[in-house]
Amino acid sequence: LKVSVAHRGIVATAAAVVVALSLLLASRMGSEFIPNLDEGDLAVHSLRVPGTSLSQAVHMQNSVQKAFMKFPEVAETFSKIGTAEVATDPMPPSVADGFVMLKPRAQWPDPTMSKQALIQKMSDSLEQVPGTKYEFLQPIQMRFNELIAGVRSDVAVKIFGDDLDELLAKGKEIGKILEKIPGAEDIGVEQITGLPLLSVNMKPDALSRYGLNVSDVQEVIAITIGGQKVGEIFEGDRRYPLVVQLPENLRTDMDAWKQIPVRIPVAAADGTPAFVPLGELADFEVGPGPNQISRENGKRRVVVTANVRGRDLGSFVAEAQEKTREVELTPGNWITWGGTFEQLISASERLKIVVPIALVLIFSLLFMTFGNVRDSLLVFTGVPLALSGGILALWLRDIPLSISAGVGFIALSGVAVLNGLVMISFINDLRKDGMALDEAVIQGALMRLRPVLMTALVASLGFVPMALATGTGAEVQRPLATVVIGGIISSTLLTLIVLPGLYRIFRSRHDPEDSPEGEAGRHASPRTVA
Repeated sequence: LKVSVAHRGIVATAAAVVVALSLLLASRMGSEFIPNLDEGDLAVHSLRVPGTSLSQAVHMQNSVQKAFMKFPEVAETFSKIGTAEVATDPMPPSVADGFVMLKPRAQWPDPTMSKQALIQKMSDSLEQVPGTKYEFLQPIQMRFNELIAGVRSDVAVKIFGDDLDELLAKGKEIGKILEKIPGAEDIGVEQITGLPLLSVNMKPDALSRYGLNVSDVQEVIAITIGGQKVGEIFEGDRRYPLVVQLPENLRTDMDAWKQIPVRIPVAAADGTPAFVPLGELADFEVGPGPNQISRENGKRRVVVTANVRGRDLGSFVAEAQEKTREVELTPGNWITWGGTFEQLISASERLKIVVPIALVLIFSLLFMTFGNVRDSLLVFTGVPLALSGGILALWLRDIPLSISAGVGFIALSGVAVLNGLVMISFINDLRKDGMALDEAVIQGALMRLRPVLMTALVASLGFVPMALATGTGAEVQRPLATVVIGGIISSTLLTLIVLPGLYRIFRSRHDPEDSPEGEAGRHASPRTVA
């Protein structure tokens, strides 16, 4: 303490350097909205070729479930395909949600294996099931992402425009870029094409030759493929529609459609009705068509989705945004970023308002306590010193910045100020009793050692269980507790060493009574003063 006060300029400079380095370190740390909770189970989103029949989809999903059950870590698995009666989650047969219930980690053959390693093994085993792409999520996380961002993945790149073919081409180009970025998993482009579509092309010359209208031929085609209601059948008080259509085995036979007779207005010479085959009036062609046309704010869009594993969300999106700038878009098209990243930006904007308000309130309370700005600023220096320790603790534990850590920094600011308040108030009381400046600083710091340590230990030890927790919800608690513990340690050490020196600097410069001349004058005899 005496060395610190004697070399107070060097100590204050070193403390300022520590704060500056910590801010530099914070700018290079990753960020995320909130840490991902380990729910214990997995949700596997299976995507197949659009137009896959229900029976084929069920057969393929059974193969997927059998692949999951080969893992000893899996307790059971089940899947959901299609749309329920209450269509809260409408999906075509080509899309399935699989749920994999895992055993308790103690029952795993290797309890030390991480969940990410298990997901990687499952993903490798599913490569043997052709025709399907997969997204590995967690049940609650999947619904959470879908509710707040409209997509099930962590990151979504939304491409807006008018031309679906161009949007799809740009989406595939962005998907290839994302695949090369470390941490990207489950890259997928929204399926907007690939659904088999029957196109009926009328022959205008033939229609004109036979005196037919397009609507006449369309009616025959509608009855042929979809059927048409021509009446009702009554059985007591019940009624049933009478529908005319081809037998099921002919409804999918394109050659049979061409032989269907279409009546023409011109009758034969003997007055009997005349007919012409449907194949003479129209051509039938089956080809890929739009699977879905998604819109947002009245504009067509295609979404490229990706999950992030083994890396923080903020740095991944920053790198992805930098690399996707190479994609050239035609005028009228643009890109936006969504997913949980949107919530990170929104929460960060709110913290930019909440944190300054909290700091202003703390400073206001200090000013009300001391009645001057000088002592208030002295005590307030504990805030940046505490933040430095919190940032360093996060970096040492390899925890990215998150909203949980931000809340921890706000709580830390109040606790850090309390230690400085205890010390400065006591030093001021000693000065009022007539003690010399240097002696008051030394004695005040020594006599307030126990109260400062007691305050710090109570606040820090209370967060140790949260910092070391491994159960459900520990991922959210860990950043907050780490920030508070690291910040209190740095704040306590720096408060006990740096704050007395800062007090001595401020008093020497701003208080005339604390200058060397003032000290000599105060202790001189009354006659000498006169």
